[in-house]
Amino acid sequence: MFEKVRVIKNPNAGVHTSQHHWYEHIQRFWDMDGCQLTYQFSKSPEDGREKVRRAIDEGIDCLLLVGGDGLMNTLASELIGSDVVLGVLPGGSGNGFARHFNIPLQPVKAVESLVNGQVIDIDVGRANGRPFFVTCSMAWDAALVRSVDKAPIRGVLPYFLAAAVETIQYKPGRFTFMMDDSAEMVFDKPMIFTVANLTQYGGGARIAPRACPNDGFLELVAMAQEDMAKKVHLLHKLFDGTVEEVKEVFTSRFEKLLVDREHSGPIQVDGELMETDRRVTIDVIHDGIKVLVPRAYEVQR
Repeated sequence: MFEKVRVIKNPNAGVHTSQHHWYEHIQRFWDMDGCQLTYQFSKSPEDGREKVRRAIDEGIDCLLLVGGDGLMNTLASELIGSDVVLGVLPGGSGNGFARHFNIPLQPVKAVESLVNGQVIDIDVGRANGRPFFVTCSMAWDAALVRSVDKAPIRGVLPYFLAAAVETIQYKPGRFTFMMDDSAEMVFDKPMIFTVANLTQYGGGARIAPRACPNDGFLELVAMAQEDMAKKVHLLHKLFDGTVEEVKEVFTSRFEKLLVDREHSGPIQVDGELMETDRRVTIDVIHDGIKVLVPRAYEVQR
């Protein structure tokens, strides 16, 4: 399928998988006649970005990233608007991107699923100019990332544990926001204020089950502190794909979102914390990047 493929790996990715295993699986399925296959490590964010830019200049057809959503956010941003195809081999903790596109989490199956995959165009979100591919959160759901990152285990369980911790510690403020050409709206003390391009945070926590990666829209999911306190027994529905069964949850699609928060604070983009002031502007680049996904993935429009 591709003539020139570059593999860039996070040296710390794949806690349970040795470097040798990744190399072995990639060589087995991707080292074919007519394909020039090369490898590099991302030693730091800037080093990784420079290597992606160099790959584009060298005429690479496909860039395979071995790592999690954070590595993808850092490096794939350089591919926006280019003809280079991004392939993600999940070696992180949450792997929200891979889970959305049904890329297997087992290394050998992941590698095999992409070698015969399909290329699709997907949207890219931007938060104050910084691209994101999976989700961006601005309230308690951003603080959640800090606690989840500290958890010694992965999956949905850490989200419930982190939720308990951050529910006590988080101090919400008023959000004033406007979507596209709509009238100004106010959310008093939101706990959930997540913008989704894909369906989940990662780890199986599906916050936006209706999010579509190639419809030209982003999905806002929001819930106030008061409503969340009343529905604590339904907290699991925020993560198991049934969030819309909780009537107090506000959801809406948009192309541009302007948010003015009562307090400044970090937001999360693809699992990484980003410092911002009170005001956050979210917009979408329609079909901003080409990605490689399994052939079985059903493209939606």
